[in-house]
Amino acid sequence: MALRTMTRRTFAKLAAATGIAATIGTTAVGGTALAEGEPNEATSGTKRIRSCCRGCGKMECGVWVTVQDGRAIRIEGDESAFQSMGHCCSKSQSSMQAAYHPDRLYYPMKRTAARGEDDPGWVRISWDEALATIAQKLQECIDRYGGEAIFGMSGTSRIWGLFAYGALGQLVGSPNMAIPWQVCKGPRHWSAAMTSLFQGSWMEMVARPKVYVAWGTAPELSNYDDSCRTMVDVCRNADKHIIVDPRMTNLGKEADLWLNLRPGTDGAMALAWNNVVVNHDLIDDLFVKKWTNAPFLKCDDIEPDGGEKYRFASGTYELKTTLLKESDIKEGGSKDRFMVWDNLNNRLTWYDSVTGMWEGEDWKPPTAGKEAQQDHLVPGVSQGWVLDPTGFSVADGFEREIDPALFGEFDVTLKDGRTVKVRPVWEMFCEHLEDYTPEKVAEITGVPAEKIEEAAIAYATRLDPATGYGNGGIHYQLAIEHSCNAVGTCRALDILVGITGNWDVPGGARSGTQGDYVQKAGPGSVAPGQPGLPVEITEKTIGIEDYPVLSWWQSWGDDASIWKAVETGDPYPLKVGWSCTGDFMCMSNSLQKWKAFMNLDFFVCEDLWKTPTAGMADILLPAEHWLETNCPRLSQGCSGARGATVRAIEPPANVMADLEVAMAIYDKMGVQWGTDDNPHPTPEENLDLIIASTGQTWAEYKEDFQKNGWRDCKVVAPDTWGTYRRYQTGMMPLKCFGDTPPEVAMARPGFGTPTLKMEIWSTILETFMPDPENHAIPHYTEPPLSPTSNPEMCEKYPFIATTGRRIPVYFHSEHRQLPWCRELWPAPRIEINPEDAAELGIEQGDWVWIENENGKIRQTADIYYGISKGVVNLEHQWWFPELDQADKGFDLCGCNCLVTTGKGFQDPVTGSSYLRSYPVKIYKATPENSPFGNPVPCDHNGVEIIHSASDPRLKEWLPNYEIRKEA
Repeated sequence: MALRTMTRRTFAKLAAATGIAATIGTTAVGGTALAEGEPNEATSGTKRIRSCCRGCGKMECGVWVTVQDGRAIRIEGDESAFQSMGHCCSKSQSSMQAAYHPDRLYYPMKRTAARGEDDPGWVRISWDEALATIAQKLQECIDRYGGEAIFGMSGTSRIWGLFAYGALGQLVGSPNMAIPWQVCKGPRHWSAAMTSLFQGSWMEMVARPKVYVAWGTAPELSNYDDSCRTMVDVCRNADKHIIVDPRMTNLGKEADLWLNLRPGTDGAMALAWNNVVVNHDLIDDLFVKKWTNAPFLKCDDIEPDGGEKYRFASGTYELKTTLLKESDIKEGGSKDRFMVWDNLNNRLTWYDSVTGMWEGEDWKPPTAGKEAQQDHLVPGVSQGWVLDPTGFSVADGFEREIDPALFGEFDVTLKDGRTVKVRPVWEMFCEHLEDYTPEKVAEITGVPAEKIEEAAIAYATRLDPATGYGNGGIHYQLAIEHSCNAVGTCRALDILVGITGNWDVPGGARSGTQGDYVQKAGPGSVAPGQPGLPVEITEKTIGIEDYPVLSWWQSWGDDASIWKAVETGDPYPLKVGWSCTGDFMCMSNSLQKWKAFMNLDFFVCEDLWKTPTAGMADILLPAEHWLETNCPRLSQGCSGARGATVRAIEPPANVMADLEVAMAIYDKMGVQWGTDDNPHPTPEENLDLIIASTGQTWAEYKEDFQKNGWRDCKVVAPDTWGTYRRYQTGMMPLKCFGDTPPEVAMARPGFGTPTLKMEIWSTILETFMPDPENHAIPHYTEPPLSPTSNPEMCEKYPFIATTGRRIPVYFHSEHRQLPWCRELWPAPRIEINPEDAAELGIEQGDWVWIENENGKIRQTADIYYGISKGVVNLEHQWWFPELDQADKGFDLCGCNCLVTTGKGFQDPVTGSSYLRSYPVKIYKATPENSPFGNPVPCDHNGVEIIHSASDPRLKEWLPNYEIRKEA
């Protein structure tokens, strides 16, 4: 009986003291906080509902939700979910506190006070008034300024809030969407699309790679693909475990090798690994010759030219490349045929980028292979089928055997009669790598050369050559996207995975899961009856002049440029915004954005809470929680799981699902949401549409999921997911982009690039960013405010700040109002090396000022040996729901108040923000140097934030069922 009444924090202490496993904690979550009250006769009884947790990123953790008398009383892991292995973290279990939270938004509201006031003067309104007001304001903006004057914001789909990822732009005709994809996965997905295949950075951890490399990530806590218990199992079973990270992560202490590099130098390290594998002959020679553009010939004496290619989203462009083509040496020659020197026959030959075939090749999808041979798979998971590599012989469909040259200088006569010198891309790549020897990179990163070499060799040397494939991919994550060298670093890692034979093999890089239906990013992200934006609209994307590859990608506007346009009206005014679970505290500088809000005519916020973003809204719309939502789900990454989020409890009466909100505003504005066959589908019919290719309705799909659980997509989709080396078969669906019909894309071998090859030399970068400084071959550039690039600044601000580490009980800006979570981690922490702390007179738990030229914030000192002297680690996106003011204290502790944004301080290709490896100074917060004479951050009236687990305000956040009923 004692366990039934314990708080989660007390139980956690008991578990730590007695060695009780953390997962047993799920049995303690009934208690008085979540099971009191009279039974509801209409929903009496207890049932368990299988679902997919949305407590953090796009994890797809399988869970069971126990519902008693209509109330959720327990969330626990579903052990039949192979991708999460029964995992259920504190964020997941605390979801019940969110669903029944007294401060949740339960009905639409409108502002009655001036924007910028501490009290917005919220009053309740009806959904009809809210939607009518929004529709009116959207139309007024379109009529006065054009649809492009409307911008959108979205979060990371906690409750499927992805309206700004597509449907909002379709509705109003705007390309200006400020979405965190720009700093989180987007650079990886974008880089991979230019190099290999869209989303090609995802690594298949469920296949248990033999060598596990965690690069700038701590997936044992939470992440965007495989994580938590799965990652513990991967690390425990890997023959070799390597981490590349400025700080020691939780699992990192168990690693065989730790490459403790200086923050922001990942690009140099990645190129050094390429250098080592090339110089130690650890490359997969056949893959490099046949499936990359390494043998393509570079000619400096021709005008950049190429065939017509599709943009990633819509429209066409003319490829501009100096890689030698048949059209350069022959009148009437094809611009799509790239020339290669054949060593065996001592002549030029060609490769056709439209068909994916070589001269004299009669390609047919191969079938020869064998079952994968991975150890330690979760029982019941399919090994999958690994195709044998195909080469350049007659047996592989060639008229005669060829051998593409990787080295050499060749004389070629152009069609105008000139004789010029050409060289293979591979030779140029190898020459480029000479600038990144382990010795040179040791000077850049601070990691000893011998350790760099040891790690690269350990990664690339095949532990079991008999399998016919490598050790696995590289688990690189968003940390490397934030130091102004995102694309260069991601491309270097993608190439490294490819040339070592680890692309689309068991445990390797595979791209996003493919199943028997195509799951969009989330219901509401795309209106099925509306076309995508035409090129003449996407060319108006804010930031496109500074980041021209946005013209090809067509997926977001640059966040910093969007907010600059809100502030200044340049290049044109942005006057209306819609945030769908979005957040202004991410990406660019938070303080600048907060001030810019004042220039908007109208702003809508759809969320669960009165967040700091909501504090500047004119209308608030309440969204459903994941416990109340229905949606089919495929693994976002390589987990290969097919399941669903299933409504476990009924939503409050005046709350809408994101999908319903999107459909409702379309209807209010007289725009068709659905297809011509069903222009006004119900939400359930919309779900039917998503899974139509399964042959099931949503009701049937849900029933099957409840009965049989998660499906292995290797079994469900044997050709597009159950087979490895799909570049040999044409079965990579993500090759289909622009207007290319699926039947055409799937009928040719290769990757998703313009040449259908893994591009070491990027034809996209050469086309859209032809300036030689932008390098079509991956390069490394120092962060703009590093000790090397700006020593004067770093003398004034002597500590290098890295940010954004995972916190076990939070995900980005979420969960600060959930009592169980806030008890365990009440206040933000700055990790400081003990020597630095001693020199500054800082002790564990002290409040510390962190300052640079942009501003200053406070966090509590966490003295940590796992970070180097001279480096500090900050926590991001803190705000304080307990503060009774519109801004919720985002400026007190949020590290994005310190970031520098604008051209020159962002990744030159994607615009990804400069969120890590920038200089700060730190010093102890005292009564003398703190507002209100108090080192603890306070609201505008001197009221302290919650910074102790014993704060009585935490009890005010316990579930309140009556509010939910009344709403």
